[in-house]
Amino acid sequence: MIPALDTHHVFAHTPTSLAAQLAELGMPRFRADQILDWVYRKHTFDIAQMSNLSQADRRQLADRLILSSGSILHQQQGSDGTTKLLVQWDEQQTAAQGSEPDVALPLAQAQTAARDPSRETECVMIPASERRASGSGVPVRRTACISSQVGCPVGCTFCASGIGGLDGNLSAGRIVEQVWLLDAQLGSAPRPSRISHVVFMGMGEPLANYRAVVQAVHTLCAEWAFGISGRRITISTVGLPTAIRRLADEDWPAGRPTLALSLHAPDDDLRRQLIPWAEYASIAEILDACAYYFDRTGRESTLEYILLGGVNDSPACAEQLARLCRSLRANVNLIRYNEVDSLPYRRPTSDAVHEFQAVLRRRQVNVHIRASRGRDIAAACGQLRHEGR
Repeated sequence: MIPALDTHHVFAHTPTSLAAQLAELGMPRFRADQILDWVYRKHTFDIAQMSNLSQADRRQLADRLILSSGSILHQQQGSDGTTKLLVQWDEQQTAAQGSEPDVALPLAQAQTAARDPSRETECVMIPASERRASGSGVPVRRTACISSQVGCPVGCTFCASGIGGLDGNLSAGRIVEQVWLLDAQLGSAPRPSRISHVVFMGMGEPLANYRAVVQAVHTLCAEWAFGISGRRITISTVGLPTAIRRLADEDWPAGRPTLALSLHAPDDDLRRQLIPWAEYASIAEILDACAYYFDRTGRESTLEYILLGGVNDSPACAEQLARLCRSLRANVNLIRYNEVDSLPYRRPTSDAVHEFQAVLRRRQVNVHIRASRGRDIAAACGQLRHEGR
């Protein structure tokens, strides 16, 4: 019988918690360090290959320890070097979800938060265009874009991820495993050419799966795992004020993550049309929570704004957005809409994008146009898809 995922999935463990599990089998503490070294440093999923473990220990662990709960169903490589993985999670190794939601959430989320995730998610590795000064041609920066849920409960009308609804939360171990799977695509390449940044911008609303996301961030930052600075991790949210404040109050020994707010509209009326969940919190309430995050952490938030042709890309919308930015220490990322089949939106014109940016700059807003990567393999912002049951 397959054991419970949260207890026996190696990616859900710290050295201390894994050592406690192994102690029940009569194994010494250092076995935990050896196993984690095989997994994170040597990229080994096969217990039989862990040659510094005794044959007897390997036989016991084969029945008690889950090294992988996901398998890659499909892999695509974009023309710009972006890699997208479709991962199927083992239905027998279901994540134990609590009956209560993590934070104050809309009723629809509370009703679905406890469902077992058993379908597929997508994750993406994005290489940056910068190259090392040595001229080796190896990107300085590689970003893992990962999912926190199977599907999404938010239902943004312009995004593919929520089309099939929400099928469940991913456990902390499965969140971490996505980074491992992406990192494994690099083979034996030495650091710093490996994954350097992580963004929770895949499928799902990260703060609706709060505990698992926070646990996963701590693992990603740990030196025995990936050793990624917390400052190189971005948590994107549609805006859950209670969860944002809770995130600000967390202890982050490896550095506090960046908070990115998926704003996408300069006023509440338009935002409610684009983002159904927006009815549960006003822009003012969300920005107040973002200000609290800055006060507690000293980290400026990022406002993500997808430009939809003829919907929210006018100079008037830019003026409204500039007024919102006056009260908040934040950077604005403008994102050209990436088309999704069956959705009625269109990509903005280049002139509209640059005029929007110009208005914000005239108002002294720190604004950038974010380059879309992986569009040719449907791996760009808003294109990761969940078909639902």
